Amino acid sequence: MKDFLDEIEDIDEIEDVEQTESEIGSGELYEHFRVIVDKGQALTRIDKYLFERIVNASRNRIQQAAEAGCVMANGKPVKSNYRVKPFDVITVMMDRPRYENEIIPEDIPIDIVYEDNDLMVVNKPAGLVVHPGHGNYHGTLVNAIAWHLKDNPQYDANDPQVGLVHRIDKDTSGLLVVAKTPDAKTNLGLQFYNKTTKRKYNALVWGTVEQDEGTIEGNIARNPKDRMQMAFFTDPNIGKHAVTHYRVIERLGYVTLVECVLETGRTHQIRVHMKHIGHVLFNDTRYGGHEILKGTHFSKYKQFVNNCFDICPRQALHAMTLGFVHPSTGEEMFFTTELPKDMTMLIDKWRGYISNRELE
Repeated sequence: MKDFLDEIEDIDEIEDVEQTESEIGSGELYEHFRVIVDKGQALTRIDKYLFERIVNASRNRIQQAAEAGCVMANGKPVKSNYRVKPFDVITVMMDRPRYENEIIPEDIPIDIVYEDNDLMVVNKPAGLVVHPGHGNYHGTLVNAIAWHLKDNPQYDANDPQVGLVHRIDKDTSGLLVVAKTPDAKTNLGLQFYNKTTKRKYNALVWGTVEQDEGTIEGNIARNPKDRMQMAFFTDPNIGKHAVTHYRVIERLGYVTLVECVLETGRTHQIRVHMKHIGHVLFNDTRYGGHEILKGTHFSKYKQFVNNCFDICPRQALHAMTLGFVHPSTGEEMFFTTELPKDMTMLIDKWRGYISNRELE
């Protein structure tokens, strides 16, 4: 279950330190349910026993949790056919802590690109935290989704069996898919795990990317020198395997607009991989992109770049397209969205700079 969940999530910002440590591979498990079996309990299959005691949990999902090693009897993982007996201590363990606060529906506007009974696709603006975490228990996309679905009796925002299937960073904009049912989340999660989804991002990066296209492959783990960053590792025993394919869309002098296709979904994957090949994302504060990394030393140029930072006050990264197979109909779904205004203005400003420079 740990590797499965870690594979399918792009992950929010690392401000949620406790959560991301478990996702990056600490192996620590957290208790989500505990019960001591009554002394008069007859021998009963554990999946049936838990189904009768855990609210909103289907027997199928309990069986899946048992297969993943998350259901335990007296501290040891057991399968669904284990028969509980009097005084057994039954626990359900997960690789992330329970939320400290209940997810409360909040009336936050969201841009819904598509919606049906099984799922919804949303276009997240930059600056909106995706999921509650340390310091961000309110005002997140999950709170907004909870409000939108508050009249749906089958959707419980506090049930991890439904909701976001993957994530993007707080200051990254773009498309995300939300599962309304446990079956939809399982199906979509497997698609991300098996790398059959289609995800393309547009990014403006520092420098001239010489090759028209290429592939970056290398493990990603927390930077041992800065816990708020991730880092690239060639050692196969450190971190998680990650693959990013990139293609140049437009060269704009001291910056380049690229398309990045994710084969895996690791924390800050595009940001770390592009930095590794010498092209930090424009205005990516965490990885040094908020400094003037390329260009001239003239004050006029410095002022131009600072104006660009003001226009797009975040890393210039947008989740442009998202494709998957519908969990119920089997239909191939493909969604695309336009670049947000801050990135289009930023790119236009660089185009203007290049044009003016060529006329000089």
